[in-house]
Amino acid sequence: MEKIKPRTLSGFMELLPGPQSQMDAVLDVLRETYALFGFVNIDTPILEASEVLLAKGGGETEKQIYRFEKGDTDLSMRFDLTVPLAKYVAMNYGQLAFPFRRCQIGKVYRGERAQRGRFREFYQADVDVIGDGSLDPANEAEMVAVICETFRRLGLSRFVIRMNNRRFLNGLFEYLGLKEQSAAVLGAIDKLEKIGREKVLEVLCALDGVTPESAGQLLDIVSAEDPEGMLDSLSGKSEALDKGISELRQVTGLLPAFGVPADKWKLDLTIARGLDYYTGTVYETTLLDYPEVGSVCSGGRYDDLAEYYTDKKLPGVGVSIGVSRLFFILQDQGLLREEAVRPPCDALVIPMGDVLDAAVTASTALRSAGVRTQLYMEQKKVKAKFAYADKLGVPYAVVVGEEEKQNGTVALKDLRSGDQETMTAAEAAKIILEGLPSRAAPVQEKRK
Repeated sequence: MEKIKPRTLSGFMELLPGPQSQMDAVLDVLRETYALFGFVNIDTPILEASEVLLAKGGGETEKQIYRFEKGDTDLSMRFDLTVPLAKYVAMNYGQLAFPFRRCQIGKVYRGERAQRGRFREFYQADVDVIGDGSLDPANEAEMVAVICETFRRLGLSRFVIRMNNRRFLNGLFEYLGLKEQSAAVLGAIDKLEKIGREKVLEVLCALDGVTPESAGQLLDIVSAEDPEGMLDSLSGKSEALDKGISELRQVTGLLPAFGVPADKWKLDLTIARGLDYYTGTVYETTLLDYPEVGSVCSGGRYDDLAEYYTDKKLPGVGVSIGVSRLFFILQDQGLLREEAVRPPCDALVIPMGDVLDAAVTASTALRSAGVRTQLYMEQKKVKAKFAYADKLGVPYAVVVGEEEKQNGTVALKDLRSGDQETMTAAEAAKIILEGLPSRAAPVQEKRK
């Protein structure tokens, strides 16, 4: 039989046990942090009816989606977690308590060209608050606290959350006479960091009705070195501008009370978030030591989450972390702690001789006490058994021989120190649980 060469498709991440344990540690931090803020976890199907998933689609989204037919059913794979959330809330409106605070960590799929650090299958970690009819802007401030605490718990401190407000931008476009071109102008501003001022000026001036003067004035405002001073100078210029400025100040004014350090956020009037459904505060989070990476956590306020599925007004605010991309960056830069690699068990039970029954009994006792336990059942030499434990990084070996079987004891060996002592399985369980290292934050900011 001809052998098929095993391979993983381009753009799909597949990890060995060590890195997978580090990924699991990152995901655990995200789940624990989201739970700390009272978000409830949900899951939605990877496959949806195409008409549901593509209700907000079109353009690049429809080009990138994985879509196929099975029988007479038109199916698509989810490309983000926000559209499935919209469907979920609309479908289950009567059973949910509002504001609905949801978190979800799951894989999404985009058929774009695979690049270094960009994947076709990747984890996203989302948190959203959905209101029924209205949603207080204080929720927009809390999102900054969620981002800040998440990155702190991951072990990252050198980051900044950049914030702006879409109502402010829309008010600014109207004030400068650019309201009719607002969608294109917004898209141009969104590229400012990538392509620079001069190229953005060219893009803006190529639009009908946009003069070099208005384009230059716009870029002078959004690129101001003192955003607070710029907001002061624009106050009172128009009702629309004042509304956006007021929202920005309300949200940022709450950040100290939420415990967000002043050096972890800043106003950045160039932040636009090109998607058209954002209506209020928008966020982009960057790692200070890796600005070339771009945003690793972004999101914003949207006022009509589920307009394609229901007539009910369901405003929300949310942020999303591209986990696979962030993990790749941390791994590539050598910033993941080896201490975050968790061995598959806390103790390896090793039978010595014809004592399998006693070894099984010891394993069962250890598991009953809460010790993650693996039993080595292969007929190998002693050296091979301990080499296996060493390769897995297991901290303890529990040896059962003829003498231990007769006495109802085990020999507990700390594989880190080499210390060994004979005791009951119950006593061994207590020592193991007390001696396990606490799980470190998965990230270290300085390379080893």
